[in-house]
Amino acid sequence: MSVLTPARSIPQTATRTSLATYATITYPDAVIPVGSNPLGVALNPGGSGAYVANAASNTVSVIDTATNTVTATIPTGAGPTLLAISPDGARVYVTLSGAAQLGVIDTVTNTVTANIAVGGSPIGVAVTPNGARVYVANQSDNTVSVIDTATSTVTATVPVGNRPLGVSVTPDGTRAYVGNTQSNTVSVIDTATNTVTATIAVGSGPEIVAFTPDGSLAYASNGNGNTVSVIDTATNTVTATIAVGTQPRDVASSPDGSHVYVANYGSNTVGVINTATNTVAGNLRVGEGPTGIAVPPDDSRLYVTNTDAGTVSVIPLNLIPNEGSTAGGITVTVNGHNLAGASAVNFGTASATILSNTATSITAVLPGGAGTVPVTVTTPGGTGLLGYFFYFPAPQVNDISPTQGPAEGGNTAVITGFNLAGAISVAFGPTRATIQSATDTQLTVTVGGTQNPGTVPVTVTTPGGTADDLSYTYLPMPAITNVTPNTASTSGGTSVTLTGSGFATTQLVTFENVPADFTVLSDNEITAIAPPQSPGQNITISVTTAGGSGSWNLFTYQSGPAI
Repeated sequence: MSVLTPARSIPQTATRTSLATYATITYPDAVIPVGSNPLGVALNPGGSGAYVANAASNTVSVIDTATNTVTATIPTGAGPTLLAISPDGARVYVTLSGAAQLGVIDTVTNTVTANIAVGGSPIGVAVTPNGARVYVANQSDNTVSVIDTATSTVTATVPVGNRPLGVSVTPDGTRAYVGNTQSNTVSVIDTATNTVTATIAVGSGPEIVAFTPDGSLAYASNGNGNTVSVIDTATNTVTATIAVGTQPRDVASSPDGSHVYVANYGSNTVGVINTATNTVAGNLRVGEGPTGIAVPPDDSRLYVTNTDAGTVSVIPLNLIPNEGSTAGGITVTVNGHNLAGASAVNFGTASATILSNTATSITAVLPGGAGTVPVTVTTPGGTGLLGYFFYFPAPQVNDISPTQGPAEGGNTAVITGFNLAGAISVAFGPTRATIQSATDTQLTVTVGGTQNPGTVPVTVTTPGGTADDLSYTYLPMPAITNVTPNTASTSGGTSVTLTGSGFATTQLVTFENVPADFTVLSDNEITAIAPPQSPGQNITISVTTAGGSGSWNLFTYQSGPAI
């Protein structure tokens, strides 16, 4: 997928010393090379260091967040996946999926000091707020291991749902929430008894759960559903479902609870959810395959692992969103310090309309523009650079191939047009597709399924806007309801009439896997010439169409009379 990389495209000449005294800028993007297939990322309590699990390199990278450089590479067991750091910052706990272990890293020496045997394919890991216990989600065992950190031993094993992936502990330490990817549920574990006390139905393929700082809300990413479920933790009920980018992975809350950040693996974006409205306030462009996400205590930037690129993006949060349509008109939040009394917000040379203003935040209506432009704020103290904004032209779609497919989905479709790079989502009617790749002129997607066959609009959304000029037809599975006659000679040649539905796009008719000559008379009727076969009963006749395959197995081959 084509990706914007601001660190490589914007000038690095703007420094803090060159800015006006009273309006300050967050650091520009950094892109940090780490190991192969980086997944989880965690920050120490002060935010001065980040730890990254490189699954294919069997290492953990240590990043100095002051310089955004890798200062150490720690060998681990097989398949380091996700990480958690003790409240005192002394230890990093990393799941070693390929070794069925939890590795314990000493942050002073940056060495592995223990490997604790847990269940099969451990993925998620969380530490209680007092640091006394660690919870590990074992995907292939459908369990959660509970570890006493004083003795480095497993003290309990808790059965949960199917294929648990992430586990998170509430801020008060009383419960652990587990995303069960194949059960489409979240299990709630009482940490006092280590038993499941609630099971919450959420979206498709829940992975990671994040809590607001007060613990009142939990946000669960649904990796297969392209949504985030909002859970009221007092009642353990879903109160909202938020459509986000494709294949959401990790989620993390801002320190003040005003935003939740979600890494959209298939869209190459981080979605920013406003927790007051439970809507997506904007999307931030990152590298290829964003998976893990971590927020420092000052909420000034994000650390995001780009799994497919082998890097970590450092994304400043001074502009939300930091990209939009050349036509303007969207609302942009500008974050910083000493912003009170702002008299002007400029995107390049164009002035934005200020809607609200505080000492740390400005909400403004984006003016029209093009390309990459600096964003400046003027206050009584002077004018300062607050970041860069990326304008995208509106997308245009010209063609889709194929124009129809099975109602169950799963097939590949190619959309051609212009200004398609950076596509955020592609929808077939209400069903979201999975974006496989995107260039300026072509999108390749995996079509999602539907329960309602028929023609639907295809909607492509990019930072530049939405295009919905194409349509796609979901075809029903063919069904054979009768075969006349239901007997044929083993020598073949018998004309057989198949009746049923969904025959219009028939591509193949077979008798016990042997292709037959056929003629489609209508959507409800086909005539076929039975090919030669050995004698037998319950012979299967199959019809394959663009909508799938249907079969009938009450057919008989009989030998003819002989002397």
